[in-house]
Amino acid sequence: MPLIKRHISNSISYRIIGTATTIVLTVFAGLPIKWAGIVGKIGRASSSERVCQHERISDKFIKLEQKK
Repeated sequence: MPLIKRHISNSISYRIIGTATTIVLTVFAGLPIKWAGIVGKIGRASSSERVCQHERISDKFIKLEQKK
């Protein structure tokens, strides 16, 4: 189970960074902050699950050599 907790924490931290980036880029693109927040929420909701699943799949199929 520790891997699942790691995958979930990775997806959460990734989404925090991704949402912040989306909001900043949306504001720089000229949309009002209200729209930037909406775009950020949509992005967060649609990709959190995909990030977690990607972590789990890549951990299962991509075996990296562990350093001791």
